[in-house]
Parts: sequence; C-alpha cells; structure tokens
Amino acid sequence: MKNEKTIQVQKINNPEQLQTAFAIREEVFVIEQEVDPSEEYDEFEEISVHFLATVDGKPAGTARWRFTDKGVKLERFAVLKAMRGIGVGYALVKSVVEDIAEHPESNGKKLYMHAQLDAMPLYAKFGFQKVGEMFEECNIQHYKMELYL
Repeated sequence: MKNEKTIQVQKINNPEQLQTAFAIREEVFVIEQEVDPSEEYDEFEEISVHFLATVDGKPAGTARWRFTDKGVKLERFAVLKAMRGIGVGYALVKSVVEDIAEHPESNGKKLYMHAQLDAMPLYAKFGFQKVGEMFEECNIQHYKMELYL
C-alpha cells in the first residue's frame, strides 16, 4: 500500500488557526520570497475569508478571498516548501472557488487574482485566464488572472 497523504482544507474560524495561516505566509512570503512584512499583512485581514490546508493534520498551506469593488479577489495562496507537489495548492484553489460559489453575492461577479508566474498553470486548471501585461508586485513578477462563475 502506498503512502497516501490526507489533504484537508477548512475555513478558518478561530484565532489559533489564523495565527497558523499567518505563520505559513511569514515562512513562504516574508522569509522564502523576501516580501516586506509591511506588504504582506494588510487592512483586509479582518474582512477576508481565510483557509488553512493541512496534510495528515500538519499545517501545509493557506489562502484567502474577499469582495472588492472589482469583483472577488483571491489572494495569499501559500504552501510550505516541504508540502509542495502533493496537491495542497490544488486543494486550496478548489476549496476557495467552491466557497465563493456558495455566496449569493458572488453570482455573476468576476473572480480575479494577481498570480505569480510559477502558479499560473495551477490557476489555469480552474479556468482562470491571464489578462493584461506582466507586472511586478513586491519584487515578484505577476499576471492578473480572471474567471467568471
């Protein structure tokens, strides 16, 4: 029998889970990708819907989404280096998109994100399409990607 990993994604609903998500973002964005901490944490933390992914019960990844005047923004997708390549990112995107689809206010709204180049193929699997020119955000190259539900 092969060693199957159990990936679970849940909506964050307590301060401990949110601190775990922030620790993952700190590791991936601030330490690994050298994003300035002042750029990583923002005024939208409290109004965003946050998610925590675990692998065999261990913290593995996080993401969030929020309503904006342009639609629904998906952001802060982060998977710990040791947990990459086993489907955590896919599970996070799937859970976030499904959660957004359950909100009546999201009906007909554009879903969008600022996607790092190496993550674009993952988002494309869900139907997100590249829009516009490449741009730099926090010293990292991105494209805007969009999807209509």
